[in-house]
Amino acid sequence: MTATAPRPFGRTLCAMITPFTATGALDLDTARAHAAHLVAEGCDGLVLSGTTGESPTTSDAEKSDLLRAVRTEVGDGVPLLSGVGSADTAHAVRLAREAEEAGAGGLLVVPPYYSRPPQAAVESYFLRIAEATGVPLMLYDIPGRTGVRIEPETLLRLADHPRIVAVKDCAYDLLGSTKVIARTGLAYYSGCEELNLPLYALGGAGYVSTVANVAPRQMRAPLDAFDAGRTDEAARLNGLTVRLAELMMAGGLPGTVTVKALLDAGPVREPLQPAGREAVDGLRAAYEELLAA
Repeated sequence: MTATAPRPFGRTLCAMITPFTATGALDLDTARAHAAHLVAEGCDGLVLSGTTGESPTTSDAEKSDLLRAVRTEVGDGVPLLSGVGSADTAHAVRLAREAEEAGAGGLLVVPPYYSRPPQAAVESYFLRIAEATGVPLMLYDIPGRTGVRIEPETLLRLADHPRIVAVKDCAYDLLGSTKVIARTGLAYYSGCEELNLPLYALGGAGYVSTVANVAPRQMRAPLDAFDAGRTDEAARLNGLTVRLAELMMAGGLPGTVTVKALLDAGPVREPLQPAGREAVDGLRAAYEELLAA
């Protein structure tokens, strides 16, 4: 990591789940407790109402209620980002304003999905949201889910806006990411656990991790070692996380499902379904192996 790499939201962020009660209602007590635990265990910041937080199936009001509850719990010193992306620009702007009012310190914004607009329209969408509030933006480049890329050339232009400060990178394009890092002040956060350490070594700011819901200290350890100059140790510690990260994020089930299979955080909302017994047993074994390492 370069000494000048920007970290506007800290270094180690968790993409936090949204807990529900047994009947499927928002469970704010568990949310507050989980958020406090994550911060105590080494998460610099939290991202609420992302995909891991089941944003497609939570209402706008629930998103605001969750943000207010977590902000009250962790205080003003912890960066909290709220997912506000939408296929509808006007809806995204409303979500951004509501998140600012509820206490968000940043906004996580995916491109407008499904309609697959051209890059000029993607750029206009982000600028509309950036102009709607006084809150800094982290753009979420994840074409595998949205169907549209934020191209490096688009990011180079968007970096000129004072409130567009970061990227959550799930594009699997280290060449493109390296080019943007080298030519802008954008902070790059890995959104794919297998790229946390490689992107950090290229000048990234850190990560936004789903696996950190269950193993915050273990996900942070490789970056701590890297910062201390112990690169061999960083690689070794990173290797210890591989089995659990692969099962949680690339085993055929969404990360939300696998996190909730390991935590007492209530059900997932349909159309998601809970993990089966075999999957839970495999996750539990990998989790216990990592904790014991």
